[in-house]
Amino acid sequence: MIPLRKNIAEMDGYVPGFQPKDEGAWIKLNTNENPYPPSPRVAEAIRAELGDGEGLRKYPDPPSSAAREEAARLYGFDPAWVIMANGSDELLNNLIRAFAGEGEEIAYVHPSYSYYATLAGIQGARVRTFGLTDKWELADFPELYEGKLFFLTNPNAPLGFTYPLEFIEELAGRVAGMLVVDEAYVDFADENALPLVRKCPNVVVTRTLSKSYSLAGMRLGLAIARPEVIAALDKIRDHYNIDRLAQAAAVASLSDQDYLRGCVEKIRQTRAWFTGELRVLEYGVIPSRGNFVFATPPDRNGKRVYDALFERKILVRYFSDPLLSHGLRITIGTREEMEKTVAALAEIG
Repeated sequence: MIPLRKNIAEMDGYVPGFQPKDEGAWIKLNTNENPYPPSPRVAEAIRAELGDGEGLRKYPDPPSSAAREEAARLYGFDPAWVIMANGSDELLNNLIRAFAGEGEEIAYVHPSYSYYATLAGIQGARVRTFGLTDKWELADFPELYEGKLFFLTNPNAPLGFTYPLEFIEELAGRVAGMLVVDEAYVDFADENALPLVRKCPNVVVTRTLSKSYSLAGMRLGLAIARPEVIAALDKIRDHYNIDRLAQAAAVASLSDQDYLRGCVEKIRQTRAWFTGELRVLEYGVIPSRGNFVFATPPDRNGKRVYDALFERKILVRYFSDPLLSHGLRITIGTREEMEKTVAALAEIG
């Protein structure tokens, strides 16, 4: 018998969104990828770093110094407050490893990013979830939550709504451990929690370059927190966690804010148009601040519509969770892709 740890043997693995092999044959709106390419500076930086290939025989800079410095400059922090990672998932994992021992508790909002539970299971930590009221407020949250970590996905995924900064600051005072504000989609929203990192010692903000920066294929993320938190995360990350090409891509992408703003604005405009079209079709749509919407068909049968779209080679995300099965999460693609999706939804009825 293979002597696996009991919690690993018994846990379920996380199931990511379906990735078809013939991607070009599909309208792919299921994994919240950006429909536009990354900044042209990214390809230039990768080509420059690659050169004749000589650099690839050497290890990358262990702390990703240039990328940390660029992120720190962009967000107005000292580099000691910033860490780079192999996707923000690495940060979420290492935060649990750093703060929650086996049998200790972490918590998150349900529904939100279900991968928190998988990461907790790997560590052997216990999981507690807090539901939402019909006004998207936390249900039954205690005056003081005494678990080690509380994850707040803001904007919420898969629903798309945001919590105001005032609420997050209040919540930080009600969390005895660390409050991790997962801002994977924040560039599509109107405000962020970075000001709270300085005001509240227990706030950590995590970001990804997969969504707004169009770098899902490079696996890049970052966190901003007090230097003592960053130092702890530095201790436990893989010492060469970001390769040379990804580090060059991160610097180039973060430095081109004009390009970022242009892509984000196109997605926000398409999001507004698509939301309006869905409502014409009598879909319920939660106002979204992400690069996706959560939409409910009139008959509240998300699986029926998912299957019909799949037959038409349009991929969206369906969740079997009873709290979500009535609807679909639909990534905002190009205007042309969303027009085709609207036409398909009208045909499906």
